[in-house]
Amino acid sequence: MTRDSTAQRYGKLSITLHWLMLALFVGVYACIEIKGLLPRGSTGRSFFLGLHGVFGLSIFALVWIRLLGRLTPRPPITPAPPTWQTGVSHLMHLALYVLMIATPLLAWLMLSAGDKPMPYFEFALPALVSVDPDLAKQFKHWHELLGNAGYWLIGLHAAAGLFHHYWVQDNTLTRMLPGRSRDSLNQRQP
Repeated sequence: MTRDSTAQRYGKLSITLHWLMLALFVGVYACIEIKGLLPRGSTGRSFFLGLHGVFGLSIFALVWIRLLGRLTPRPPITPAPPTWQTGVSHLMHLALYVLMIATPLLAWLMLSAGDKPMPYFEFALPALVSVDPDLAKQFKHWHELLGNAGYWLIGLHAAAGLFHHYWVQDNTLTRMLPGRSRDSLNQRQP
């Protein structure tokens, strides 16, 4: 996954997956917000809800590749941050991975318990639990709770990257930026 990583930046696959998953998150949240503006029972509402599910399951599928990538060495942050910042960073990444795994899984459980199909493109995924409307409501509650927390987690993650780039002026953000030459990463702007 990070086979072409250098000492200054992540590999192309890691960078591509990171930004692809951001695009999928934008899609997930945009679809759910648009769906909320449309009348119940409308074709548009069903369309955006279905697209929301496809984007969410795509995140769920790709997160496993990202987790495998976390087993490989990562380029260090230079200059090295204080230990407490590294600890907070690890907690933030853990929370994001929980979001990327648990939220789609809860949706799948919710639909299974609600006796609804879990479509993914042309496939219908198997039910994970038996039909139980009360359980479906509980899964829905937790799915929505995590989804709402995701706004904050993603926002804080982005803010931390910008803070490191503009305030701390380390390479936290530039390690993950696409299309940057290796030479430009070593040069600081005045």
